[in-house]
Amino acid sequence: MNYELMKTENIIRDKSFAFAIRIVKLYKYLCEEKREFVLSKQILKCGTSIGANIEESIGGQSDKDFRFYPVNCENS
Repeated sequence: MNYELMKTENIIRDKSFAFAIRIVKLYKYLCEEKREFVLSKQILKCGTSIGANIEESIGGQSDKDFRFYPVNCENS
């Protein structure tokens, strides 16, 4: 793992972390105040997966890691 890369400032990681914290607070609010469980769970999953995808991309070791998961733009 490239620890030097992890130590450097990464604006995308910082913003996604702040966004995930806001999503968790929204999830708690929806569950506790509005008694909404289904929608809130989906919001939690979607909102926190952004940070997971960013961390996975930072952890890529080589160009092969990025080529392993092809992206097909035609189906998007």
